[in-house]
Amino acid sequence: MGDVPGPPAPAAPLLIACALGIEQLALRSGRGNGAPAGMSVVRTGMGPRAAETAMGRVLGRTGARDAAVIASGFCAGLAPGMHPGDLVVAEETRDTDGSTVCAGTGLLVDALARAVPGRTVHTGPLTGSDHVVRGPERAGLRATGAIAVDMESAATLRTALRHGPRPVAAVRVVVDAPEHELVRIGTFRGGISAFRVLRAVLPAFYEWHRSLLLPRR
Repeated sequence: MGDVPGPPAPAAPLLIACALGIEQLALRSGRGNGAPAGMSVVRTGMGPRAAETAMGRVLGRTGARDAAVIASGFCAGLAPGMHPGDLVVAEETRDTDGSTVCAGTGLLVDALARAVPGRTVHTGPLTGSDHVVRGPERAGLRATGAIAVDMESAATLRTALRHGPRPVAAVRVVVDAPEHELVRIGTFRGGISAFRVLRAVLPAFYEWHRSLLLPRR
C-alpha cells in the first residue's frame, strides 16, 4: 500500500499594508465576505523607513512569515488625465534602492474591473518618495516613466521579499492628480471618492490571493 497523503498545507495568509489610519479604516470596513483565513490589514505609518520597520516586525511573526503582501492605500497620480478615484496597479515599484517586480498584475486589473466597475485602472511603474510630492516635482517623476507616486509601497514590497519569496503587489487609489491637487484627504470630493473606491477593492485582492497562493513551508 502507498503512503496515505496527509492534509494539505494551510494557505499562506494575506497581508495588506497601508500607511494611514483612514486607509486602514477603508480597507477594514470593506472587508465583507470571502476574506481568506489569516488576512490582516497592517498600518505601517508614513514614509519608507516606517514601512520597512513595520513590515520587518510583522513578517518576523510565525503566522505571517509566508504571507502574500499587497501594499495599498492612496497615491498621487502623475499622468495627465488621471482623476481622484482612479486605480493604479503597479507593474513594479521603484525607489532609490532599486525596483521590485509585482506578481499577477493582469489578474488584479481584471479583478478590479469586476470589483469596482466603471473606474479607470492604470498600470505601470509606481515610484516611491520620502515626502509628499507636489507641483513641478511631479513632472520630473513622470519623465522617468512612473505613473503614480506614494511613500510606502516600494519599501513595503522590498522588505517583504527580503523576508522570503512570496507574491507581492501594489494597488493604490489616486487621491489627487496634476489637475486635481488636494490639501487634506478628507475635506474634498476627490478624497471622499478615493475612500469609497478603496473600500471596494478587497474582493479583487482576495481573487489575486486565491490565484497566487504560496503554501507555507
